[in-house]
Amino acid sequence: MENQTTENQQNATTIKPRLADSVLVKLALIGVITLLLLIPSVWIQNLISERQLRQELVTGEISEKWSGSQLIEGPIMVLPYKTSVIQKDSSGKSIVKEVITNIYLMPEVLDIVSQANPEILHRGIFDAAVYNTKINVKGRFGALELKKSGIDPLMVQWDKVKVVIGMSDLKGLKNNPAIQIGNSSYPVEPDFSSLKLFSNNLIVLPELKNQNTVTDFSFELNLRGSNELNFTHIAKNTTVKLNGNWNNPKFTGKYLPEQRAITNTTFSAIWKMPYFNRPFAQQWIAQNQELHANTNLDATFGVEFILPVDQYQKTMRSAKYAILIILMTFVSLFFTELLNKKKVHLLQYILIGSAMIIYYILLLSFSEQLGFNAAYLIASVATVLLISVFIATLLKSRKPAILFGGILTVFYSFIYVLIQLQDLALMFGGIGTFIIVAALMYLSAKIDWDKKSIVQPQY
Repeated sequence: MENQTTENQQNATTIKPRLADSVLVKLALIGVITLLLLIPSVWIQNLISERQLRQELVTGEISEKWSGSQLIEGPIMVLPYKTSVIQKDSSGKSIVKEVITNIYLMPEVLDIVSQANPEILHRGIFDAAVYNTKINVKGRFGALELKKSGIDPLMVQWDKVKVVIGMSDLKGLKNNPAIQIGNSSYPVEPDFSSLKLFSNNLIVLPELKNQNTVTDFSFELNLRGSNELNFTHIAKNTTVKLNGNWNNPKFTGKYLPEQRAITNTTFSAIWKMPYFNRPFAQQWIAQNQELHANTNLDATFGVEFILPVDQYQKTMRSAKYAILIILMTFVSLFFTELLNKKKVHLLQYILIGSAMIIYYILLLSFSEQLGFNAAYLIASVATVLLISVFIATLLKSRKPAILFGGILTVFYSFIYVLIQLQDLALMFGGIGTFIIVAALMYLSAKIDWDKKSIVQPQY
């Protein structure tokens, strides 16, 4: 009798390690399943990137047909100038040769007022932000600086003086603009000469009275563009006033506006800039200057019309939390399994994980049609209901299924809040994850890991 009792005790002591080992083995296998689900999670992120790239291509096609982003540059006065250079001929003899170069003169004052009216164009499920705008420009050119530059007024070709304006996309012009210089009006023409001042040059050939560059100018541009409207800081004193019917502007370039106001439907901004932080001189001499290539990033500023909702960016942010949601769900399910003393097969873990991966396909497809918020609600409710009903069927009980559904709802709500936040997303994400881990630690402390009544998993 004593021998039998001793044998039972020995069997009991060996069952406990086996139970503990089986629990650890299942945890390890659940971890392997979680890692394997990383593969379809990456596929989902690639799919989101592909759809986002498709949106960018469609937006580019719309912009190409409508008109691209506009950068308004100038005006700049260009004065052809004869200079003499010493060269050597084939025999080595020095000769004096006349060369035509240019004097570039910036305005003293430049005032720009623009009223932009953006709108959204649709092609299928994709959107693009375009705009119409009227730009009123006025200013004044100053006198040539003769002493510092060593300019001989007699060598200036006054009959070939040009005033040049630059635009990114000439296709956006809706009228035939004319420039008022002094008391005369001059029609604007596209320039097809070798002058490379801007990417696209519009020129006039003014008649300067008494060979004097001191003159006022004004003109109006009625044009359209897409995505962005930018200007170049040209004058000694540049002032730009920009208003628009858009509630989500992004101010771009090197200079931010001194004053800005954004409401639910409109925005306004004012830039006032002296020439001290401008990357070029008020006047210089060069043969064929490419101002656009040298100063595009250093002297431009403006506004970008951001679409109110970018569902692809939000869906991508959601998908990056996929592995975290799956891991926390599996751990919660494992604890539910132990507390209810009902086993859940590994295949059923895989099915639940698959449902949580398909969730992101639902989110992506519905967000393209209904917007992100509605899509997130539909995909979350459908996934929570599916998994909750599945758990109720497995465990033959509604109570743990309702509890598990509540846990999933908290997880998806937590991720939704994180996506809406920007500056505070990291802090709230850290706090929320800490609370979830603390709750799981509390539940794990309530489980008697050596209790014989725990159902040993079968594989």
